[in-house]
Amino acid sequence: MTKDEKYSIAKWAMEHAVKNGAQQARVSIYNNNSSQIEVRDEKIDKLQESNRNGMQINLYVDNKYSSISTNRITNREELGKFIEEAIAGTRYLAEDEFRTLPDPERYYKGGGPDLKSVDPNFKSVDPQQKVKNAFDLEKEVLGSDERIISVSTSYSDGMSGSVMVASNGFEGDSENSYYSLRASVSVTDGEARPQGSWYESSIFSDQLIRKDIGKKALKRALDRLGQEKIASGKMPMIVENKMAGRALQPLISALNGYAIQQKQSFLIGMKGEKIGSGLMTIIDDPFIISGRGSRLFDGEGMATEKRAVVENGILKTYYIDTYYGKKLEMEATSGGTTNLLFKPGEKDLEGLLADIDRGILVTGFNGGNNNGATGDFSYGIEGFLVEKGKLIKPVAEMNITGNFKQLWKDLVAVGSDVDPSRSWRLPSLVFDNVEFSGI
Repeated sequence: MTKDEKYSIAKWAMEHAVKNGAQQARVSIYNNNSSQIEVRDEKIDKLQESNRNGMQINLYVDNKYSSISTNRITNREELGKFIEEAIAGTRYLAEDEFRTLPDPERYYKGGGPDLKSVDPNFKSVDPQQKVKNAFDLEKEVLGSDERIISVSTSYSDGMSGSVMVASNGFEGDSENSYYSLRASVSVTDGEARPQGSWYESSIFSDQLIRKDIGKKALKRALDRLGQEKIASGKMPMIVENKMAGRALQPLISALNGYAIQQKQSFLIGMKGEKIGSGLMTIIDDPFIISGRGSRLFDGEGMATEKRAVVENGILKTYYIDTYYGKKLEMEATSGGTTNLLFKPGEKDLEGLLADIDRGILVTGFNGGNNNGATGDFSYGIEGFLVEKGKLIKPVAEMNITGNFKQLWKDLVAVGSDVDPSRSWRLPSLVFDNVEFSGI
């Protein structure tokens, strides 16, 4: 379905909703094309291809609201009846005076930069090459070490596009693509069965790293042989860059309008206050060319802005959409993150470790939970004991406990090793005085 065809359907559906009783309406028409190949034991374990089109329509009817979707969008007579029935059903819902479309002044009005978020050659990628990519990963390590139990590899890609229109003046469209390769290796030297994995991803096929992914997964698995608990105690925690998002996620969630309105945020009323150490600076930048989270407008059509989330440890903003902005009597910003950039330090991971007398490098989190209202947390971890800047032995079956309000104030070092493969571009982080529970 072309972009013009999507716009045609979206505008027709929006106008039909308004003509049949909706005071406001927002319509999105989307498509998603994806493929996934998984390989195990030198055979294809999974081969999946998906091509989907659909519509989501948000209806605002007599101070009542509903959001519905369908993938049957080509027959306008059928689609019109679907919308009419949805409007009738919306009238049975409870009133909610805060449900409205955004102020039109906040909408993206066009003219933004080309964010280069889609691979123009996506449709020309050879399907046989996709399969070969997965098999090549497996060949990197299969049979290379007698301790290997199993190797599984996968290739996946996808391209999505959408148009969105709103009855109070918004029109916008976007496209995105991705490619990824992943390897997972299990090994043994007895009863233990540690596993290691590695992945690479890219927006463009010709920029996807294809080599050494399997080898890195094998190394991470072998490095975990002999994992054991060590004595409990407080010590520094180094979180490697690929795991740093697990430490940051609860804090970002606490900035969400829903969490604030439901009193499930430990950062209520903290704007302008210090919530972390001076090393903590996080910028939300939607305009990075080919950034994984780059976009010109958010899910409501509001124009995105580059802004500081945390600056030198001081909270600068919340993530508030139109609905929760009205409920909380706060300025609407946006309901979600784009590219989060954590200001890096000057040392790579090896340099960070060199400064540690005794601590634990965390390379994985295993379950656990956190209390959004208080910030209390408890997580299982695995990683390595560090002594005098050196990795001494692998550790597992240990827990960390504490409170995020204190954890971020105890941030004592930030790495230079930012992981650019995700929308949250985070470096390795070092926290002091973390409570580890083991023996």
